[in-house]
Amino acid sequence: MSDRYRIGIDVGGTFTDLACVDAAGALTFLKTPSTPEDQSVGVMTGLSELAERLGLDLPGLLARTARIVHGTTVATNALLERKGARTGLLTTRGHRDILEMREGLKPERYNLLLPPPEPLVPRDLRRAVPERIGHDGAVVTDLEEAALDAEILRLKEAGVEAVAVCYLHSYRNAAHERRTAERLAALMPEAYVSLSSNVLPQIKEYERVSTAVVNAYVGPAVRRYLESLARRLAAIRFEGSLFIILSQGGVAPLAEAARLAAATVLSGPAGGVAGSRRVAALKGAPDLIPFDMGGTSTDVSLLEGGSIALSADRGLAGERIALRSLDIISVGAGGGSIARLDAAGILQVGPQSAGARPGPVCYGQGGQSPTVTDANLILGYLDAEHFLGGRRRLDAEACAAAMDALAARLSTTRDEAAAGIYRLINLKMADGIRLMTLRRGVDPRRFALLSFGGAAGLHAVEVAREMEMERVLVPAMASVLSAWGMLNGDLRYEVARSHLGDLASLDPAALALIFAPLEEEATARLAVWFDGAIRVERVAEMRYGEQIFEIEVSLDGLDLAARDAVKELEARFHRRHEELYTYASPGQEVVLVNARVVAVGAVEPPQLASSPAAPSPAKPGPVAPLRSRRAFFGTWREVPVYAFASLPSGMVLPGPAIIEAETTTVVIGDGDTLTVHAFGWLDIRVRCNA
Repeated sequence: MSDRYRIGIDVGGTFTDLACVDAAGALTFLKTPSTPEDQSVGVMTGLSELAERLGLDLPGLLARTARIVHGTTVATNALLERKGARTGLLTTRGHRDILEMREGLKPERYNLLLPPPEPLVPRDLRRAVPERIGHDGAVVTDLEEAALDAEILRLKEAGVEAVAVCYLHSYRNAAHERRTAERLAALMPEAYVSLSSNVLPQIKEYERVSTAVVNAYVGPAVRRYLESLARRLAAIRFEGSLFIILSQGGVAPLAEAARLAAATVLSGPAGGVAGSRRVAALKGAPDLIPFDMGGTSTDVSLLEGGSIALSADRGLAGERIALRSLDIISVGAGGGSIARLDAAGILQVGPQSAGARPGPVCYGQGGQSPTVTDANLILGYLDAEHFLGGRRRLDAEACAAAMDALAARLSTTRDEAAAGIYRLINLKMADGIRLMTLRRGVDPRRFALLSFGGAAGLHAVEVAREMEMERVLVPAMASVLSAWGMLNGDLRYEVARSHLGDLASLDPAALALIFAPLEEEATARLAVWFDGAIRVERVAEMRYGEQIFEIEVSLDGLDLAARDAVKELEARFHRRHEELYTYASPGQEVVLVNARVVAVGAVEPPQLASSPAAPSPAKPGPVAPLRSRRAFFGTWREVPVYAFASLPSGMVLPGPAIIEAETTTVVIGDGDTLTVHAFGWLDIRVRCNA
């Protein structure tokens, strides 16, 4: 039964999550501590534990596994920690400082004391090459190969491990970049090479050079990790497919993820969005705010009508990455966020995190500073004896001592300090939702909050109450939804080209000719990975003539060869502009900037096994709680604690209550009501203050 299992793996800052689905839809999942020094160690440990739960050894599990989809933070960590490869840049003479000049703007333009950002490539490793391609793609100055070879040898002597190549207007004519790649292969065969014409063949020089440099900077680490993981799996008889989920939500094989390493920067959060889409479809709830709280950060996105926006206006650690990625806001707030006093003696929580090691004080691994998880233990929301299903005992004494030390500095009590940490982190996460919704003209009150991630259930209801959102959904696999969601991701391959020009000057034949070769390239590349039916999506990136930023306009259902195709495309642009910005200017010139084609290989999503059955078709009777526990709900109260897995479909519970599972805990407040829906998922109605 080689096709029995599908496994999703999400490496987080504190835990590595694994979700395994069999052919019948039965789900087995677990969390194991992440190993930041080598993520593959935690992955293999998790697979071994998963095999044990399924009554198999590791070779037996892998022999029965058809597909593994993996989300990795290797690229993210390399960029955040500035631990990427020693990188060189080859660029057109006269343009070596674009990386430092950026777009001529500061992140805080009125801050006169703001230091300039430090580029990933120092100036002595940015080498200028005599060559020039014109804006129309014509060769203005031939590539001087002798000078090129000399610059390559300088980079080699400097110990460069990766080389980014970005020549002016190479998106129109990549001949010089391709020849440079050939010379690099001859003179620096071990170097990781990132060509801007392969990574981002689009107009806008800074975006191209920055994205190509980021790709080179993180590429060697990503490639080493993926090759190491593939070898480890192959050594234990794994013969199935191994895919990596990319920042745009699609999955790709290892070779593509290694080539386009910068596209893995938001790999993990993309799995959460894929899972959120599946939840929206299963629940018939197309309007959701996915709320993913882990150990280090909280990711917030917006699912409207079952879809989430893609954005090319993203970055990480101050670096511009102009590849399309899911529109996700990350907040430095997680279970491991550290509580501290700032210079003014005011309590702050995060963004610094205790991470996987040493972790919160209560983990007993040497942590000294109290964290959000420690506050939850002090407040009674976590049980020191039953954490991770009893596999780990929390050190309540060390936690209390650390909280007492913080409380003394605040001139308050231990309980008040813990409650303050809890309140502050909730406000911080609510601000993330405001950025995603209110700042964009979206009313969050008409959405449900989808709570997932190991720590989310402890905070989701209070965050929803802060935002006046009346509904919170908690799937049974909430703690590993990102890992499970990866099994719902389709294979995707994107191709884009710049075609800057006035839309009105195009005839229908020209419009069709722009997209036809892109469609052919995208489908041919995807067919190498995928042997099923391929769906094609076409997108035009357009703007008014005087604007500098484009918006995406879908071409779905538009016959590009039709006589009125150009007029219909222009009308769609005006409508989309009005949807986004509340106005349109039909009299202004409309410019087509980029044409984009996405080839999609749809993957059959995993089935879900049914939830625990109710005792009878009638409303189920009460289920006895596991135990009761003293917890803080404005005042200290004795509240019932229920087992998540034992709650039958149809059961209704009033708050306050605590719902415990092996890998997550859900806190329901006073006046809230929980209903158990199909698949054992929790549907919480939140009492919002008038």
